[in-house]
Amino acid sequence: MTNGKRQMANGKWQTARLCVILSWLATPVHAHPAPFSYLDLRLSQGRLEGTLTAHVIYLAHDLNLTPAEALLDAALAESKKETILNLLRSRLALVADGRALKLILLRLEPLSDRQALALHLRFHPQSSPGMLSIRCALFPYDPQHQTFLNVYEEGMLVQQEIFDKDHTTLEYFSGNRQGARAVVKKFIPGGIYHIFTGPDHILFIVGLLLLGGSLLRLLGIVTAFTIAHSITLSLAALDVFNPPARWIEPAIALSIVYVGIDNLMVGQAGRDVRAWVAFFFGFVHGFGFASVLREFGLPRQALALSLFSFNVGVELGQACIVVVAAALLMALRNRNQMLGQRIATVGSVGVILAGSYWFIQRVFF
Repeated sequence: MTNGKRQMANGKWQTARLCVILSWLATPVHAHPAPFSYLDLRLSQGRLEGTLTAHVIYLAHDLNLTPAEALLDAALAESKKETILNLLRSRLALVADGRALKLILLRLEPLSDRQALALHLRFHPQSSPGMLSIRCALFPYDPQHQTFLNVYEEGMLVQQEIFDKDHTTLEYFSGNRQGARAVVKKFIPGGIYHIFTGPDHILFIVGLLLLGGSLLRLLGIVTAFTIAHSITLSLAALDVFNPPARWIEPAIALSIVYVGIDNLMVGQAGRDVRAWVAFFFGFVHGFGFASVLREFGLPRQALALSLFSFNVGVELGQACIVVVAAALLMALRNRNQMLGQRIATVGSVGVILAGSYWFIQRVFF
């Protein structure tokens, strides 16, 4: 994220926080407090510490303590320290590079002017994590409650998030080398997994290979598909242009139907435009890849690397499919030319039927 964009995002965040604070201040004293907590996490020189600021009414509710304002007494709050820690450990969990971190409550700080307690935290073991998984569901008894998260690295604000009842987890990738490695380790396998679990993408690629051809021709077909879907994957992932899935999914099904029909027409007319078909429909499939990538959750601080890594994973998975399918089809043709032609014809009909089924399913069901 550039400095200009970061400043703009920070400005919007500060404006939102100001509105929250003003609404809180406008709330009558006797009313229930505004349902917000604030969690600051700070990564610095291999240490991970934090501060959680929560209204005493929320804490007192879970402690069965009345009146809630009693928690503003430092001595009483200290006497409840162990109970608060146990409560917190069940609702706030951090995992660094696959290792669960132990939460330690260093001290409690009453904030009388805000009717809140500041809980000063530390997480062990100390390290510089590449990926930090955060689960935060602080006060589930109130479905309106939200927790505003700020993540700092070496004193710089790098990530902001809001946890609520529908969003309780976050994966944060740090800006160091470990973070870059964590991004690569997650998104390359994610791309491979998607291409192998996406039967429509696999069938489209196999359909393009059914007629066979020289290594150079097959390489041109696959390269055309790769270039096209890489472009639209990037555009959609970066929110430059992102058509709705209700358009893209039926279009992907139609692309499969078209490939099957085109294969049959090539057999009759002797023309071969598979590279152009792959390029044109590659744009459509790229938007489909992007919808899966968004489910992974693109880390804002490593947007380019995560996008690149996912695309590499897609290409690796695609390359495996192409090598296996092309080798099998070539072996069959070399052994029996007539059998190879029959497989191409029957396979193309099967591609048409499968694509038609997916189109009907995605449009009408």
